[in-house]
This record gives sequence, C-alpha cells and structure tokens, in this order.
Amino acid sequence: MPYLFCYFTGNEPQEESVHFAVSANGIHFNALNNNEKIITQTLGKRCCRDPFIFRDEENRFHILATDMCCHDGWSSNNSMVFWDSDDLIHWENERIIDFTQFPETKNADRVWAPQAIFDKYKNEYMLYWSNHNKDDGLDTIIWYAYTKDFINLTTPPAVLFEPKCKLSAIDADIIEAGGKYYLYEADGGKDGICYAVSDRPDGPYFEPENNKVSVADTALEGNCIYLLENTDKYIMIADQFKKGGYFAQITDDLVNFKRLDDFKINHIKPRHGSMLIVTEEEYNRLINAFK
Repeated sequence: MPYLFCYFTGNEPQEESVHFAVSANGIHFNALNNNEKIITQTLGKRCCRDPFIFRDEENRFHILATDMCCHDGWSSNNSMVFWDSDDLIHWENERIIDFTQFPETKNADRVWAPQAIFDKYKNEYMLYWSNHNKDDGLDTIIWYAYTKDFINLTTPPAVLFEPKCKLSAIDADIIEAGGKYYLYEADGGKDGICYAVSDRPDGPYFEPENNKVSVADTALEGNCIYLLENTDKYIMIADQFKKGGYFAQITDDLVNFKRLDDFKINHIKPRHGSMLIVTEEEYNRLINAFK
C-alpha cells in the first residue's frame, strides 16, 4: 500500500507549513508540489509545525498542527490549528483551538505536536499533545482531552503521561497493537525516544525501567511509528533535530529496534511529521494534483 508523509520543513516562517511526500512502499519518499506548502494558513500565527494527518472513522481526513512561529520563542504558543478534507487535495474548515480558554490550561505557553486516536471504549477521539503551563510546576509533558468534532472538547484538558524522571516528555505518538497501546515520546531524562504501555488509550501508562527504544547516536524527537503493510514490521522515523535529517529504525515487537538504512526521503529535509496509509486511488490522485 502507498503512504503519504505530512511534515514541515524548518524554523523559518515560510518553512512552518504543511508539506506532502508520497511513497509506494513506505521506505522511499518523494516530495509533492515541488516541496512547496500544500496549505496556506490564514488564522492564528499563520505558521504551523508538527502536522499530524489521519483518517477518521467516517473516512474523512484531518490535519492537526502546532499553531506556532518559532521566531516568537519556544514558549510562545497556546493553540492548535485544524483542517478537514474529503479527498486529501482540498483542505477546508480551518480553525483554531486556543487552550487558554480552559481553566486547566489558562496559562499554557507551549501547546505542541497535537495528535489524535479513536477511543473505541468511549466512541470519541482522544486528542493528545505536549503541554506546558507557566504556573503548575510541571515540565512539558503529555496532556489529553476528548472530542467528537475537533471543534469542542467533551472533557477538560488533563495530564496523560509524565515520565518517572519528572522531566519533559514531548512529541507523543500512540499506536495500538495486540490489544495494547504503545506511547512513544522524546524523553528529557534519557535523551532519546522511550515508550510506555497501557491497556487503554487514556492510560494509565506503565513505564518499563529499560524503555529507551531509539538506537541513533544522536538525540531524536518528532517520532512517528507506522506499520509496514503486509508485514509484521513497524518503522519508526524521527527528527535528528541537532544534526539535521531523519533517522529510521525498524521493529517486529514494538520494543526492540534496529537501524533502517534503506529509508530515504529524496531531495527534501523534513521536520517532525506523520504518516498515513493511503489507497492506490488516493495515491494517484495526490500525484496528479500535486505534480
């Protein structure tokens, strides 16, 4: 099955936007639209980072992203930006959720890397993100809330996961496999990607003692894990934010990884992104629309 990779490209305002690349095999990717942005943001900061793309239970598509311009500083944003699409080509219903409107996050100054997963136990979407409030004594850690429409929250924001080290945990990515939920995050205490596991998407998450899974020789963040279709293997890609470029590793048990040298993203330098499995029809539509 083909894959769509959604990412941003850098720390300049013109690079903080939604970009697409595609692959026929989930390993070798080529940029669409000459690596130019796919969406022109008109609300909020008019810059976005960490775009997360997913297909909902009704076969519609959504992009969630950090509403942020890093030139304003790393503690300068309190909102997420959202778009919807029926075809992956036309993106509409741009909207912002400002988390300072909620008592639990009224002093938020970092609302980063939003993602979502459908909770089959609650029949709602669990929205989760990296959050920091100026007044609660917590580091930047993973928070969550539920929503049915990505417009209104049905539960108040709350802490989903704080690592044992009580330091930062950012860029969470949750995947379900074998009846378990694996949460991968860039851990401030272990300087790498670590995991925790739960029986439910909303936790509680158990953090094993030896839970570092990244095998790179440099710090990683912006991790994304996805199934390699028609196999029992999963690929994790992550942003080598200090040295540049992307690192890829592969696993068949979601815990023990090895480096994947075959992974290639041709002629582009992506930053923190997300992966979507698409159909052949959707893949061809994307190529034809964004030659």
